[in-house]
Amino acid sequence: MRLVRIFDTTLRDGEQSPGASMNVEEKVQVARQLARLGVDIIEAGFAISSQGDFDAIKKISNEVEGPIIASLARAKEQDIRRAWEALKDAPKKRIHTFHSTSDIHLKYQYKIDRKEAFARSVEMVKLARSLVDDVEFSAMDASRTERSFLAEVVEAVIEAGAGTVNIPDTVGYAIPQEFFELIKYLKNNVRNIKKAVISVHCHNDLGLAVANSLAAVTAGAGQIECTINGIGERAGNCSLEEIVMALRTRADLFGADTKINTKEIMRTSRLITKVTGISVQPNKAIVGANAFAHESGIHQDGLLKEKTTYEIIRPESIGLHSTKLVLGKHSGRHAFRARLKEMGYELTPEEMESAFDKFKRLADQKKEIFEEDIEALVSEEVARSTPQLYKLAGLSISTGLNRPHIATVKLLMGTKTRQKKTEGDGPVDAAYKAIAHLTGTKSTLQKFEVKSITGGMDAMGEVMVIVEENGRTVRGYGADTDIIVASAKAYLNALNKLAVKRVKGEEMPRL
Repeated sequence: MRLVRIFDTTLRDGEQSPGASMNVEEKVQVARQLARLGVDIIEAGFAISSQGDFDAIKKISNEVEGPIIASLARAKEQDIRRAWEALKDAPKKRIHTFHSTSDIHLKYQYKIDRKEAFARSVEMVKLARSLVDDVEFSAMDASRTERSFLAEVVEAVIEAGAGTVNIPDTVGYAIPQEFFELIKYLKNNVRNIKKAVISVHCHNDLGLAVANSLAAVTAGAGQIECTINGIGERAGNCSLEEIVMALRTRADLFGADTKINTKEIMRTSRLITKVTGISVQPNKAIVGANAFAHESGIHQDGLLKEKTTYEIIRPESIGLHSTKLVLGKHSGRHAFRARLKEMGYELTPEEMESAFDKFKRLADQKKEIFEEDIEALVSEEVARSTPQLYKLAGLSISTGLNRPHIATVKLLMGTKTRQKKTEGDGPVDAAYKAIAHLTGTKSTLQKFEVKSITGGMDAMGEVMVIVEENGRTVRGYGADTDIIVASAKAYLNALNKLAVKRVKGEEMPRL
């Protein structure tokens, strides 16, 4: 059984999904979870693209242990030196440089010929190799590159010091048989190919990213580049959870596996959803809400008799539990702390006390506390790490059918408490108008999303908002059994983030 490396690019290519950008602390949080998941390489960002990306790569390099930490860099000297500056403290580091090789890219985007593209690629791999021992080169738009030229470039960059050569299907153009043949061609026609690991980076424009990646593994690829939940540019990337579980489930066919701890898959998927605000479609393979749901009477009958009749993956193998976590108002700190540790969360003593206090209040309102409730409480503690310029000190609502909707909001702003009573089109609108008046914000609400975290009449509700001000866009989160309170918390969380951005200034735009 050969091992295939997993190169996770959620923090780089995944972040290029519209609206999915993350701040430094969110990136570090995700990187820690990716390390628990067991990925081999974390592409932490694109160091030269923004100060935020540079800071995130540097912080991850210093704080996250286990995986190789990589930064993307164009085949330009300033990119490669900036990547080195961000990565230099990482125990295991990789510079990932790239240049287009397809004629369509060279003619219309770069406006150079093959000879110059070849020379740039080799020269910049040599520069990167002089700085770090681990260099990866990507031939952008490889699947539309003339094969003999692609082979020439691959052979030359390996000779120049690249230990990994990536063959991207950059625009999701390839089909599995074609991609299989491309990888085979390189294995048979690149003289020094055994000196490097062949990697593939497939996009999902035709819905074939996972299929193409599996075809490449069959042809001999040793590294797969992918993202959690398949997020990424345009239609997204190869989905980590799908490629990993396909190899694990059909090991008999592929004869290959990964080092991924699959029991961390669901937790990682949920974290990405929370951090990016991008929901997973219900019928998404592996991590979708319906992935292990059965409604058909025939299926239910078969499952009751033998689970393998209709389930090829055990839910427990990806971190779903066959029984729900049951914690209640009689549970103590020890049980609460132990369950948090089992779920993979490490809180400071102050965060622990705050989360436990909220847990006890919630337990007085609900008959049972589920794992999803605890995840929401912990997420709120993470959200509280944003400096709290505005704190919710009180909220009362007067509403009803054919009655005015009135909200009275009290905010703690520094050492002063201010209160405002406002009428709106509904209770949330009234509360938001009062908050906007008190804070003096000029922002606009772009998105408001509410969902039930758990089932039942006493379910906790979670609210996610996207707020924009002067070109700055942030997400805010709030959770509570009272959805109006959750809405207010989410709005204030976003406004606090905007306040921090105003102080720090805007990040350099992404290239």
